[in-house]
Amino acid sequence: MSQEDKKLQEEDIELEEQKEQEENQDKSQDETDKKEENSLEDELNKCKEQLKEKENEYLRVFADFENSKKRLEKEKSSALMYANESFAKDLLTVLDTFENALKSIDQIDANDEGAIDKIKEGMSLTYEQLLSILKKNGVEEIECGTEFDPNYHQAVMQVDSDKHESGQIVDVLQKGYKLKDRLLRAAMVSSCK
Repeated sequence: MSQEDKKLQEEDIELEEQKEQEENQDKSQDETDKKEENSLEDELNKCKEQLKEKENEYLRVFADFENSKKRLEKEKSSALMYANESFAKDLLTVLDTFENALKSIDQIDANDEGAIDKIKEGMSLTYEQLLSILKKNGVEEIECGTEFDPNYHQAVMQVDSDKHESGQIVDVLQKGYKLKDRLLRAAMVSSCK
């Protein structure tokens, strides 16, 4: 064998070795790529599972929220519907007193001289009882002095008066009431011209 043949043979061997190395590198790269791909797929699958868990958790929380919202609306509606229950119960005693007064009027003898006084006394007691219940529940009469206050008084007529200055209250035609700090009904008054 000649030198050239040896050289060619050596080059062939080198080329084969290089080719083998490249194949090994390609295999190694393929294995690395596959490992990375598998790793990414695993990570993606984990993320998908976590997303599903979070979606389920969100749906449960949202459903709880909606149920709570509906329950609160129902409780609010019920509270508004029965807000005056204790006030109404208190008024029932006044109603009972009026019924008893009406029954007793039928039983009074027309010739009884004290009958009117008895009726008047019963009506006064009932009136006091009603005022007491209203006050207990925050309903109070609006005080009407001489000064006109458009927040609490409604002038329905003007009259002449030597005792009052212009714009002052002369007479209360209908009492006004407030519930705590809120006006229920303005007092109807006459004012001086």
